Amino acid sequence: MLKKDEPSSSQTQPSSSQIHFDICGIPDVELNSSLQSKGTEQQLECSKNGPRVQQLTSGMVLLKKFINLKNQVEIIKQCRELGLGSGGFYQPGYKNGAKLNLQMMCLGRNWDPETKRYGHIRSIDDATPPSIPVEFKHLVQKAIQTSRAFIKRTSNSIEDTFPKMSLKETSNPTKDELPKMSPDICIVNFYTTSGKLGLHQDKDESYESISKGLPVVSFSLGDSAVFLYGDKKEDNAKKVILESGDVLIFGGESRLIHHGVGNILHGTAPKLLVDETNLHPGRLNLTFRQY
Repeated sequence: MLKKDEPSSSQTQPSSSQIHFDICGIPDVELNSSLQSKGTEQQLECSKNGPRVQQLTSGMVLLKKFINLKNQVEIIKQCRELGLGSGGFYQPGYKNGAKLNLQMMCLGRNWDPETKRYGHIRSIDDATPPSIPVEFKHLVQKAIQTSRAFIKRTSNSIEDTFPKMSLKETSNPTKDELPKMSPDICIVNFYTTSGKLGLHQDKDESYESISKGLPVVSFSLGDSAVFLYGDKKEDNAKKVILESGDVLIFGGESRLIHHGVGNILHGTAPKLLVDETNLHPGRLNLTFRQY
């Protein structure tokens, strides 16, 4: 279940003054003048060795530093602009007054934590969710392609090691393959330094999407987070640090894996990223999925 804050009042729905949380806390995000410097732009774009790819478990792949700093800046800028508009950031809550320990915005379709259902309008203010920017979709597709290629290479290595064995005897080497996915939903969460999210499953998408194992793709920006996965109980869950620019994908056999955010590691965001965006301390997380 999602962890909730203790109720602070008897209010059941947020007022208009409680929505449109500003993740940057400044009147207008403009790329700082340093971005005009060739040296700074090269720093933002550079990726010395490319992303490191790691398979955490069957169907679960971590792409370290997959999103370069320049793209991270642009994602934050777009999320801030969308978050201040209609359907933007707010703190989700429940009828008993409890609140989730994060700020949320939905793109494509709205997800309601109370009903666990998707819809085309948000019940608290009748706002229509903004569309998913096409640049975000391109990065999702690139991440899935990279992960699928990695899994294919790994499977081929297994087959090369046991060239005389049949597919059945090699325990079905294609079982880790991630299906392709075209995102029409993005849930954007901003965790302050005290933010967290209890262990849960992403299981509110359509039966077809889940049964096919269509992956969830997660972008991390800002401060690092301790990500928990693999068990219903926090004490038994595995842990991995998700840093700014990391992409985590879980699909196939891991599509319904239990996962959550243990805590945010304050002060770990890249300095250049903070300098260019004035992002509040905390973690910006985008999770894409296909309904």
